[in-house]
Amino acid sequence: MKRYGLFINGKWIEATTDERFEVTNPATGEIVGNCADGGEADVERAITAAHEAFPAWSNQTAKERAEILRRAYELMIAHKDELGEIMTLEQGKPILEAKGEIQYAADFVEWSGEEAKRIYGETIPASATDKRIWVHKQPVGVAAAITPWNFPASMITRKIAPALAAGCTVVIKPAQQTPLTACRIVELFHEAGVPKGVINLITSTHASTVGEALLKDERVRKVGFTGSTAIGKVLMKQAADTMKKISLELGGHAPFIVFADADLDRAVDEVLSSKFRNAGQTCVCANRIYVEQSIGQAFAERLAQKTKELKVGNGMEEGVAIGPLIDSAAADKVEGQVKDAVNKGAKVMTGGHRHTKVGKHPGQKAHFFEPTVLLDVTDEMEVMREETFGPVAPIQYFSSEEEAIAKANHSRYGLAAYFYTENLARAIRVSEKLEFGIVGVNDGTPSTAQAPFGGFKESGLGREGGKYGVEEYLETKYISVRIQ
Repeated sequence: MKRYGLFINGKWIEATTDERFEVTNPATGEIVGNCADGGEADVERAITAAHEAFPAWSNQTAKERAEILRRAYELMIAHKDELGEIMTLEQGKPILEAKGEIQYAADFVEWSGEEAKRIYGETIPASATDKRIWVHKQPVGVAAAITPWNFPASMITRKIAPALAAGCTVVIKPAQQTPLTACRIVELFHEAGVPKGVINLITSTHASTVGEALLKDERVRKVGFTGSTAIGKVLMKQAADTMKKISLELGGHAPFIVFADADLDRAVDEVLSSKFRNAGQTCVCANRIYVEQSIGQAFAERLAQKTKELKVGNGMEEGVAIGPLIDSAAADKVEGQVKDAVNKGAKVMTGGHRHTKVGKHPGQKAHFFEPTVLLDVTDEMEVMREETFGPVAPIQYFSSEEEAIAKANHSRYGLAAYFYTENLARAIRVSEKLEFGIVGVNDGTPSTAQAPFGGFKESGLGREGGKYGVEEYLETKYISVRIQ
């Protein structure tokens, strides 16, 4: 069982209250670790450490910071199996998925370290002969990273790696359900040579208290958050009081459109990988599946058949494709959406119920839900209006390209969208008309470290990944010099 404190100023310490909380395996209900339960006073200590470490860290050369991040990347890869196992134990996703996430998380560290050496300024022609105009990029200062439970590694490195590359220092608040992965990653960064105070970690069950403390402190100049739109709006309001820079990667309700000219087998496979990865607990997974009428029945039958073949179970077991949902509330939400759809006329082609698996302890109810395919869904059903965050694939038919685009865009979210077609002209038309920050054309898994990740509308602000992610942690300074 893993046991961690708070990581502040290069040391593992107890919370000021000496309180701790337990971390449980959602597949079994077993306790797999415990962590210090930090509060407002601990946040203040972490911010102070980061604030005091900022001058020296930001003064290091880009090459020096890049070398440390390179070592952190190599350590994450060397410990990929260990990190993957920790993640599966506390989060539940299948072990192969967990190890894949560690690679993805490490990619952000590698890319950001390399990008540190490509943070360029600019010289602008002046309007007078005795002046020179320079544009200089410099780090914003202390940055806070508030991360969710569904991707315990990559949502951290996607924030702290560009921050560190830019010269910022950081305070991390991971989700209380999955703090162990974060703790081990911080250990590896420290081992890689990150100086004391540059990375600080607050684990806590008091999310609102910690969040408010980070947002109200004027020494924190940047906040990166991944989570629900509702919480994102609260943080945005709080950030306004000190005019912090803020990046918000919020909810999604991704459409997946399949046109009649698509490669049907490939489209089915991509829906499977998009929808059921992490048991549907991803902000970019296919949530609304729109299929052209003429191929609708064939598509639905193939998807239902392949969905039936997905093995559900403990993520540590061989061949498991669908792990547990994170907790009973998550399973309740999925169950409620399926019941709502069925009551309003949807047909269950496969699944539709909580899984019969239970935890190891007598009376312990695990949080599995059968991978589900629904047909004959309508816009009035909750599953088509709100993010599911579970293994449910609702299918609706459409008759024209215009109808498909209208249905896809009819959402307050605009994070990711996907569509399948073999028609090049349609690919260009539809990709330009979809109101989403990420569009996968014949690609159900477009996320990569070097590309911008973020959404339109209520799916957030700013971008993470590639040079765009680093820019979020930089200020632009205009310097005008008179030379005579």
